[in-house]
Amino acid sequence: MLWPFTVIGGGAGFAIASIPGAMLGALLGQALDRRLHVQSLAELRERLSGRGVPRDDELIFILLGRLAKSDGRVVDGHIQQARVEMRRLDLSEPATRRAIKAFNRGKDGRDNLRVHLTRMKTQPHAAEGLLRACWRMAWADGKASRTERELIVLWGKWLGWPADKVEGLSSTEDEQRTRTPASRGGEYQDALRLLGVRSDSEPAQIKRAYRRLLSRHHPDKIAGSGASQKQVRDATERTRELHNAYAVIKDTRGFR
Repeated sequence: MLWPFTVIGGGAGFAIASIPGAMLGALLGQALDRRLHVQSLAELRERLSGRGVPRDDELIFILLGRLAKSDGRVVDGHIQQARVEMRRLDLSEPATRRAIKAFNRGKDGRDNLRVHLTRMKTQPHAAEGLLRACWRMAWADGKASRTERELIVLWGKWLGWPADKVEGLSSTEDEQRTRTPASRGGEYQDALRLLGVRSDSEPAQIKRAYRRLLSRHHPDKIAGSGASQKQVRDATERTRELHNAYAVIKDTRGFR
């Protein structure tokens, strides 16, 4: 990892006071790198451009905006899918406004996405959720174009995922998209059972049940307790199922 202020401080210190100056400059630069959470020269350039480093809940919508515009034109299906993702994430009003702004930011294509995605390599469950959302956006207009596929595979590579594993997520999301209405009805009942709520439960009650289960099964919490890799994988899958179940119930019931 190339800490930019550490390098700059070390170089400036050496120019001023040889080796002792380099050591002091590097220490001061490292402290600045850690305080500002700057991990590469590319990230420093991104910050100096005035665009700033997006939050995780903003990054996903920057990617979705980039995908929506990748074939030249954003269609209504892309807009609707972005709204679905906002509901799926259960965003607050301020977070929803940030998401809309991030989606529009993504459409201009000026962000150095490699910098932001490389930072997420240590968050495999978050990376999977991000890639799945990208595939859902790619399928939003009924087909995943070659350009969209190439972008998602490239982003997966920056996240540390092999191409075949990234492509495998596409098949899963397309299968869910093309389910028949009858199977969607069964999906709704399955979602209710998974969250332990009834079809007449109040939205607030459903939300509490979802958040309680999400907290209990979150991979970060499991990993922090010294669990095995299999237990963390199982928790990641359980979290994904909870996200999907909550999204199905919200879409069926029509609440946010």
